[in-house]
Amino acid sequence: MEVYEAISKRMTIRDFAQKAIPPQITERILSAGLQAPSNDHLRRWEFILVEDRQQREKLVSKIHPPQTQKGTAALVKRMQLNDDNQQEMYQRAIPKQQSMLLDAALLVIPCFRPSGDLLQPETLSSLNCFASIWCCVENILIAAASEGIFGVTRIPFEPERAHLHKVLHIPAEYEVPCYLALGYPAESAKRARQIPIETSARIHQNTW
Repeated sequence: MEVYEAISKRMTIRDFAQKAIPPQITERILSAGLQAPSNDHLRRWEFILVEDRQQREKLVSKIHPPQTQKGTAALVKRMQLNDDNQQEMYQRAIPKQQSMLLDAALLVIPCFRPSGDLLQPETLSSLNCFASIWCCVENILIAAASEGIFGVTRIPFEPERAHLHKVLHIPAEYEVPCYLALGYPAESAKRARQIPIETSARIHQNTW
């Protein structure tokens, strides 16, 4: 698949078909991630593939239980979201925070080595390592899209970070930017409607 087509077709899904990803495709996708630029040129990134169902259930146990449709609607209302597309996206996403991680064909826990305190950076440059791992994640998502595989990321809340380290025996010097769930889309999977953006309206020449 041509690169612009893969970028265009990449989509966030939370409903997966019960279809395994062949190991050679998994390795190819992760290899694409490792081609991303790294702030220190060392690419100190590791990937934990969580295939065991019981292990996944341990991981999601710190995530709040799924919301009902009524509870989700109330939460979205409290968030004071004005855009219809944004409201629709949250209505679909909030109840599936556990199931999307449990049911994905491939659950990847990317790990990176920060150069300082991630939550209390001294400067913006201190977050270069964090920016780099997200370049890696985006490469993975685009490579996956070229294979007809899509997915979703979830950034762990604070209690989840410590839980991930404990359950997966992640070394203290490494951090987890997100859960990355990938798989072939279920027939019922829907792509969220995008807010239309005119590229030329976002371009500023020489100054804002």
